[in-house]
Amino acid sequence: VQLQASGGGLVQAGGSLRLSCAASGTFSTINLMAWYRLAPGKRREPVAVINSDGTTVYSDSVKGRFTISRDNAKNMVYLQMNSLKPEDTAVYYCHANALVVDAWLAYWGQGTQVTVSS
Repeated sequence: VQLQASGGGLVQAGGSLRLSCAASGTFSTINLMAWYRLAPGKRREPVAVINSDGTTVYSDSVKGRFTISRDNAKNMVYLQMNSLKPEDTAVYYCHANALVVDAWLAYWGQGTQVTVSS
């Protein structure tokens, strides 16, 4: 299973970006999909999670500004980021739990850089 993330870039504070992540390969289904981020000098942290039924969870730092969504038919997950702040600068990784044969396995994308200038 491969996860391909895209959509990162450089944006001014207050701006918006939309990240996309496509899952491909051989698997039966994907339940949980999520976005994590890794900022310099910090630990990787979860940003937003979405289950197969559409329920979502957000970190307090992005609640009200970011929206996670998914297209189950296309095996894609999105992260709409609004009102971006310099502290949102990080490499963003998509994550998915996929059923491969008879085991649930965790997969990570390659990361996409988001830089927010003040």
